Amino acid sequence: MTDKLVEIPLDRSLSKALAQPVAAGNTRFHWLGQAGFIIETSTFRMVIDPYLSDTLAEKYRGTARPHERMMPAPIAPADLAPVDLVLCTHHHTDHMDPGTLIPLMAANPHASLVAPRASLSTVRERSGLPDGRLCLMNAGETLTIDGITMTATRAAHETLETDDAGNHRFLGYLIDTGNVRIWHSGDSIPFEGLAADIAALKPDLALLPVNGRRAELSNNGVPGNFTLDEAIGVATEIGCTAMVAHHYGLFAFNTEDPDRIDAASERTASLRVVRARAAIALEWRKG
Repeated sequence: MTDKLVEIPLDRSLSKALAQPVAAGNTRFHWLGQAGFIIETSTFRMVIDPYLSDTLAEKYRGTARPHERMMPAPIAPADLAPVDLVLCTHHHTDHMDPGTLIPLMAANPHASLVAPRASLSTVRERSGLPDGRLCLMNAGETLTIDGITMTATRAAHETLETDDAGNHRFLGYLIDTGNVRIWHSGDSIPFEGLAADIAALKPDLALLPVNGRRAELSNNGVPGNFTLDEAIGVATEIGCTAMVAHHYGLFAFNTEDPDRIDAASERTASLRVVRARAAIALEWRKG
């Protein structure tokens, strides 16, 4: 268990919370819902997998899975600034959303967008950005921007998939801010070699989806993720001291019970498990 990860109750809007500076040497996290996070230091702010629109509700309205939000977006994309870097783990709309990326990147004209190389045509279409603002990655590649180092890792959104050139369609990212090494797995299930790949990168903190998977969804184009128990097992095996459980609470047909996450947190002694919540910020503190 780690005492470096501190929960900070938020008594103000996310916009106002983002105006509060981060102390040098610390790293702060805000959950945006689903797999989305803001990760910031005293000098750098990145956003990963933001879904802040109703693109999917509009697309699937009137269908068996209407994708209506269970929680409101905590901030409008155009109000999320300043941002230095945006990362997308894969091409699914709740991770690479045109309704979010276009206004977000317009509000941050100096920000770059990191995405899987296998998704080049999709990221061009959904961001509207020129290629000069795109940073394309494949698993195993490393990128450093303003002292923040990112290493792309493999992810299996039920399957490991590559394009004809061998570029992985689903990625995670190991993000080294200088005081904490964070692994955002992207959407994934356990697969052979995953734990060894990630353990070698020595993460301190894992941000993992916990909504699991069901055959009736998988068979209808909605692949799943780690179950809660699988996520705890992976985070423990790779040597993390803390895990943040996310990818729940946005779409009713594909979520996890928050009480189950909290109960798992209570009974897990060797790993600190924190449920992502919009009502708190998390801060990894130096020392």
